[in-house]
Amino acid sequence: MSILSVKNLSHGFGDRAIFNDVSFRLLKGEHIGLVGANGEGKSTFMNIVTGKLQPDEGKVEWAKKVRVGYLDQHAVLQKGMTIRDALKGAFQYLFDLETEMNNLYAKMADVTPEELELLLEDVGNIQETLTNNDFYIIDAKVEEVARGLGLDDIGLERDVQDLSGGQRTKILLAKLLLEKPDILLLDEPTNYLDEKHIEWLKRYLLEYENAFILISHDIPFLNSVINIIYHMENQELNRYVGDYNDFLKVHEMKKQQLEAAYKKQQQEISELKDFVARNKARVSTRNMAMSRQKKLDKMEMIELAAEKPKPEFHFKEARTSGKLIFETTDLVIGYEEALSKPLNLRMERGQKIALVGANGIGKTTLLKSILGEIKPISGSVQLGDYLYTGYFEQEIKQANYNTCIEDVWNDFPSFTQYEVRAALAKCGLTTKHIESKVEVLSGGEKAKVRLCKLINKETNILVLDEPTNHLDVDAKDELKRALKEYKGSILLICHEPEFYQDVVTDVWNCESWTTKVF
Repeated sequence: MSILSVKNLSHGFGDRAIFNDVSFRLLKGEHIGLVGANGEGKSTFMNIVTGKLQPDEGKVEWAKKVRVGYLDQHAVLQKGMTIRDALKGAFQYLFDLETEMNNLYAKMADVTPEELELLLEDVGNIQETLTNNDFYIIDAKVEEVARGLGLDDIGLERDVQDLSGGQRTKILLAKLLLEKPDILLLDEPTNYLDEKHIEWLKRYLLEYENAFILISHDIPFLNSVINIIYHMENQELNRYVGDYNDFLKVHEMKKQQLEAAYKKQQQEISELKDFVARNKARVSTRNMAMSRQKKLDKMEMIELAAEKPKPEFHFKEARTSGKLIFETTDLVIGYEEALSKPLNLRMERGQKIALVGANGIGKTTLLKSILGEIKPISGSVQLGDYLYTGYFEQEIKQANYNTCIEDVWNDFPSFTQYEVRAALAKCGLTTKHIESKVEVLSGGEKAKVRLCKLINKETNILVLDEPTNHLDVDAKDELKRALKEYKGSILLICHEPEFYQDVVTDVWNCESWTTKVF
């Protein structure tokens, strides 16, 4: 049974086409991975099927009475509600049914026996719906999912407005899972989850009976939960059965077959044109030349897609730093309350360190405390000599209405326009992206603009807070290669062991010094 049908969809922004005559069907119980490079339109596709965006052309049809749950990268929570309130909002339709049932009971005192029978039938149906949807164990369900995603560590009575973007995303994900919709639409759900909670979500999705569409650049996670790949490239959407590795094999084979057919056709075109040019003037061979020309005119040309620019990251290196990078003495980090025990940490030149551990325990706070952006609660940080620091922040909250060119130029005013464009192109951005405002770019494209600024600054220590969030597979692989090649020191927060294991010399598990209870 088809839950969702998309027919002849075309859409674009300005003169940049995203989809051209795309069709798609989602069947009951399918677990789909939606993949493609940054900027190919994956989030745009989600916005179109959920009705947030109207396509330029085409139809989107949902089956009747389908409940859709969408985890969007940009969803918001209302101020003034607690985490528990937000999660219980998943059951609002059940609370509404309970109110309706109580109103029906109130009516029963003043009705005829026939009307009473009908009311009792309605009450029975509502009661069955409430029971089947776990209405009477809502608190237990809320606490189970909150525990699975680490929200109980934050505290279910906390106001949602006090939380980081990552914590808010976790709440939206938990609420969505509690709603148990007929189809889940998940856009990069692992971006703000640590390893333990990614594992929990993986188990949840493996057991999920209904359909889902998942956008993720975390390939091990994607492979473990999906059975169908839809690949978005060059305004097309193509279906592949199997996981991401199966898709890569078939996609590469199709690409090679197309290239071989293209070469063969180009050879044939060349021979036909040559024959026509040599024989069209001669009376004896003119008919044969015209026949060849007709064949040329009718030929359906094979076109090869333009190769997408592959990112190239080469970090510019400053002079060598002193032996000490930083040393902390009884450092206690936090805001109003302490997030850590007193810390005595030391980092030396050449070390590449991954900070790991659950979300919300203070990894980002530690980075900002070391960099001097946040005052510690107590203790001190001593920085070494000759440090040239490059910092990649996890979240940039303020909107950026500069074009990509203006954004990079502001940081590097001595660059020529050619140098700015070349620097952005090297990070895998096309001319259309480069001339767009940063605000309209996808999460991955924004990350590439920020990386462009980072690699062109001379550094000898890189402080990177979740740099792989939003990056597509090619960009992630290239970033990993560049960090392995980098001669300076690295302090890195990352939740993907496949990314950091080959890069770092040391792994610091921050759970060993946090004040949070696990």
